[in-house]
Amino acid sequence: MSFRSNSDHENVLPFPGRRALCATDPVPLPPVLIVLHQETSTPGRVGNALRALGHPLDIRRPRFGDPLPETLDRHAGAVIFGGPMSANDSDDYIRREIEWIEIPLREQRPFLGICLGAQMLAKQLGAPVAPHDQGRVEVGYYPIRPTAAGHALCPDWPERVYHWHGEGFELPRGSERLAEGDDFPVQAFQHAHAFGLQFHPDVTYAMMHRWTARGCARLDAPGAQPRHLHFAERAVHDVIERAWLKTFITGWLARAPRSITLEAAE
Repeated sequence: MSFRSNSDHENVLPFPGRRALCATDPVPLPPVLIVLHQETSTPGRVGNALRALGHPLDIRRPRFGDPLPETLDRHAGAVIFGGPMSANDSDDYIRREIEWIEIPLREQRPFLGICLGAQMLAKQLGAPVAPHDQGRVEVGYYPIRPTAAGHALCPDWPERVYHWHGEGFELPRGSERLAEGDDFPVQAFQHAHAFGLQFHPDVTYAMMHRWTARGCARLDAPGAQPRHLHFAERAVHDVIERAWLKTFITGWLARAPRSITLEAAE
């Protein structure tokens, strides 16, 4: 389902179950812009974490004609999610999304790129995005190692996180590496208020079922883990990854200007 609109505010999905506001209600929180790349995509556990904090989701799918806002003045932040396409593709919507990332960078709004979104952020910042030089992929659970900067930003990183990608990127100039890996050395980085995660903390159990069924061809690529290991590893590592994500999202949103809540309510 696509939520298309010519207005920057008509796509907002309210916090499920929230009653109508009355005079004694607190000022509503501004929405978070969500950029997805397939008609069936969802923001998964990242969306759940944002809703739990009280933020509506403004869902856009530029690939299917949804516009992106010209400013984030009325948003708490923005998240660009993953997809089967490449940040190096020549499609117009790929180019427009990469160019659009300049807006949260310039306005110093919280921005998060996940997998493809992180690769788009890296390209916007001038870093190359490319496949592994030996054709290896990360599809399944793989170890990451937080750096000192990563530990300082967010404690209790998971030892293994879920991946689904065949391309990686170099650390953009002026950015801080937050976590590293083996086949793909840059796993998380920060550039001012913008963050890129090569891995997928957004994946729910239902999403993992869909991905490993519909994308089963990726499971034959060099370095990919067999399907049964995805679920076996999830049983071990998912609790820690979910707790880490909650802490990370809370700290990430805290970077939004305090005045934005009042501006969004006017």
